[in-house]
Amino acid sequence: MMETPWLERAPEEARLFNPAFLGATLWACARGYRSVHDGGLPYALAFVAMPVALHKGTREELPRATRTSLAAWLAYNPRALVGFPVRAQALVPLVKEGILFGSSGQLLTFENDLLIPADRPRSMAGFERKATEEVKACIKKAEFVGKWFAHSGEYTTVMALWGVSP
Repeated sequence: MMETPWLERAPEEARLFNPAFLGATLWACARGYRSVHDGGLPYALAFVAMPVALHKGTREELPRATRTSLAAWLAYNPRALVGFPVRAQALVPLVKEGILFGSSGQLLTFENDLLIPADRPRSMAGFERKATEEVKACIKKAEFVGKWFAHSGEYTTVMALWGVSP
């Protein structure tokens, strides 16, 4: 599954996009989604949510509340769409690794193409306590993005608004 062996990855990629961090970020996103919708985060949305939550420029411009329409926000923030499909595509193998790590660590389970978050593990408190502000921001915004996407309609609509397809 891994495209590039760890020893051959750029140090920044290995540090910033390691499977443990992505697994925790995906868990937060799925947790946010599930707080609004029964079930879990549609598998395909994981590949949209991560480039939103992890891209600092986009993350810092996200609205404060889920009441803000995704379509309206994108209309007022067209810079968020610039290069998004390319960023999303580049993260696909890394997000898959994060899903596998989260599944093997029992943070996430699969059920009918949905990512179901486990109850908040005890280890998450220690992880967040030791995390940098940047890591905390990614986790917090990933949970927000999960909630926001849950309020934004069908997953195919959310994907279409971001200019990507399943």
